[in-house]
Amino acid sequence: MNKIFFFFLLTIFSLVQKLNSQGDIITASQFLKDGQTIVSSDGTFELGFFSPGNTSANRYVGIWYKKISAFTPVWVANRQIPVNGISGILKIVQPGYLFLINVTNDTIWSTNSSRTVKNPVAQLLDTGNLVVRDVNDHDPDNFLWQSFDYPSDTLLASMKLGINLVTGLERYLSSWKSDDDPAPGDYTYHCDPTGYPQDLMRKGPNVVYRAGPWNGLRWSGAPNMENNSITSFGLVMNNQEIYYKYELVNKSVVSTFRLRSNGNAMRMIWVEKKEGWINYHSADADHCETYKLCGAYGTCTIFTDPVCRCLDKFVPKHPDDWNKADWSSGCVRNRPLNCTLDGFVKYSGVKLPDTRNSWFDETMTLDECKAVCSRNCSCMGYTNLDIRNGGSGCLLWTGELVDIRQLSESGQDIYIRIAASEISSNDGSSRKKSVILAIALPLLVTMVLLVVGVCLIFHRQKKRAETMLIEKGRLDDNINKDNNIQSYHEDFELPLFDLSTIKKATNNFSLENKIGAGGFGKVYKGVLDGGQEVAVKRLSVTSRQGNDEFKNEVICITELQHRNLVKLLGCCIQEEEKMLVYEYMPNKSLDLFIFDQRRGTLLDWPKRFNIINGIARGLMYLHEDSRLRIIHRDLKASNVLLDIEMNPKISDFGMARSFGGNETGANTSRVVGTYGYMSPEYAVDGVFSVKSDVFSFGVLILEIVSGKTNRRFIHPDHNLNLIGHAWMLHREGRSSEIVNPDLVESCHISELQRSIHVGLLCVQQSPEDRPKMSSVVLMLTNEGILPQPKPPGFFTERNIDDATGYSWSSHTPCSVNDVTITLLDAR
Repeated sequence: MNKIFFFFLLTIFSLVQKLNSQGDIITASQFLKDGQTIVSSDGTFELGFFSPGNTSANRYVGIWYKKISAFTPVWVANRQIPVNGISGILKIVQPGYLFLINVTNDTIWSTNSSRTVKNPVAQLLDTGNLVVRDVNDHDPDNFLWQSFDYPSDTLLASMKLGINLVTGLERYLSSWKSDDDPAPGDYTYHCDPTGYPQDLMRKGPNVVYRAGPWNGLRWSGAPNMENNSITSFGLVMNNQEIYYKYELVNKSVVSTFRLRSNGNAMRMIWVEKKEGWINYHSADADHCETYKLCGAYGTCTIFTDPVCRCLDKFVPKHPDDWNKADWSSGCVRNRPLNCTLDGFVKYSGVKLPDTRNSWFDETMTLDECKAVCSRNCSCMGYTNLDIRNGGSGCLLWTGELVDIRQLSESGQDIYIRIAASEISSNDGSSRKKSVILAIALPLLVTMVLLVVGVCLIFHRQKKRAETMLIEKGRLDDNINKDNNIQSYHEDFELPLFDLSTIKKATNNFSLENKIGAGGFGKVYKGVLDGGQEVAVKRLSVTSRQGNDEFKNEVICITELQHRNLVKLLGCCIQEEEKMLVYEYMPNKSLDLFIFDQRRGTLLDWPKRFNIINGIARGLMYLHEDSRLRIIHRDLKASNVLLDIEMNPKISDFGMARSFGGNETGANTSRVVGTYGYMSPEYAVDGVFSVKSDVFSFGVLILEIVSGKTNRRFIHPDHNLNLIGHAWMLHREGRSSEIVNPDLVESCHISELQRSIHVGLLCVQQSPEDRPKMSSVVLMLTNEGILPQPKPPGFFTERNIDDATGYSWSSHTPCSVNDVTITLLDAR
């Protein structure tokens, strides 16, 4: 009896399932009613009826992700006309049309087709594309109609964004009117084919954002966009179509590009463990993304104040407006053009101007491009069309150049037309030399007088000033011993604290207020008059590295603004004192927690994973997103501070080096850093790069996971350090054995194993094998397949020596403590 009853229930359940789901196809004999759905064959997408926000009686036919917990529509059929109530029916009829009808049999929405077939079906494909096709036609691309031709607000992988030049059909995104109304809103996102293709976002008819032209690798204005282990990007141009699309390299990752109702276009990745979307890139990432903010020949630099400046050899067209922060009028040349006598000046590291007034040729060399532009008096600039393999092709502009911005990295070169009198010449012409001299000499005299005047004023007022000017530039390794910090070439403002204010805040540098010390000097906690808590870093008069560190830290960190970097509030330079004033971090440094058995229990796995991700994002900013590329060179647990909510902030930039352009590293005879965190190529050969920081980050991951220090790690069965121990366990499939036992109850084992795997990828012997930090951020937050790591650096067995710490059995330098060290002539 029980078996019969169970079989009856199972039959009823199966019937209910069949009623609610019809596989992935709608046929002429199967209608889709409200409450029923079809699901793509791989289970990724689902189509059915829904109400936005689940608060409205309005019903829409849409497609959404089935496998994720957050309801996320990616396409809507009847965007402008909802079905009232649950009476809607979606059906397909001959000769091949989809119809959405209501209870009174009125047509709410329908498809169109230029062909007819006898046996049409509607099918939801694994890509999320809803297609109408002939059931007997097995050509995968022979559709009567497809939803990919009529996007809503979301661009899915394999979907085309662009125009069909034969039919005139344009595929573009349009935002929802609001979160509760999928009707087309104010914003649209296009791959604009005018001139040379570029991505544009419009609000109504007006352009509000521009990604820049395609340069063979990415959009010119999207320096972080690159093919990776998750996605690949491309622009297709031929006689029939011009479109942009992306593909998912890792099919297990859920990733979309969505245009929100507020105009925020963003690339998103779903993280299942967090049950949420991560915004990996936004079109409105900063103020400089505003279209044509600085007008013609103006350039936007996000870390300057004001953000808009004229290009070199240009001046504001309306100076009074510029002084009022109205830059829309743009800039004009210092001297007018004269066509046949004009030349070109190279501007580097920029987002290329709007290309809607441009011309291009894919076969020309750069020299041929210059010749064409020179002969055309309306040509205002030129560059390579494709930056791959050293550059190829020709892209030139006619008319004014607008929407230029300075990029932190991966910017491009452009050659802009300038009057000959503005360009220095080496042709030996006495006339040109005279012109240049006549221009340069008065300017030189004026500059000298101006510099002398500024220096005199600064000297008289420096003790009373609220702020001081500190000029930035690249720090020379061989620092002089004077105390003058005004030897660099651009100005910025940094608040200056009086010595009396600092003494009062720190109780005259009392022992009770001391919270740390290092090679630079001592660190004190202070409380300013307004109650703000600060950390005061005081230069020790006996420190050999003090002046060097002080200048370098001021120069580097005032350029940086990121939630995972410590904030510099100001400095004090008075009498014999040099001090830096930072925001106070109440939880002090990371090493005090992860290497302490009692305090370590306060950091469960979610907190530690948040710290790992925060450090990764801070490093990615330093390496790829800041105005100057910064290599920290001394990343370690004691240089990661924790705020009141245990969020990490990278600190101590005394050893950092900054680079511009496409530089990613250098070599030096002065090796600085901390053993246990230093990469092999740096410690042995003095060669450092962004990949040196990646190595240090990998060590830090393993330390955070294990609660053990790399350099002082001891195991009873071998003499490997922590890196070697983690590598050995990984090869044997026992990675989880390295985990701190206190984390077992709170950890997601897959998340933890992924962190260890990423850590081992970061500490690989060869710098070329280590991933970039942008790739690290993606790998940490996604479930895709990771590449197998190669053997790490510095993991050979060593000889333990209680008196001196330890030494390597190979030709590796040694150290006796954990403080930052400096080696002269290390190579």
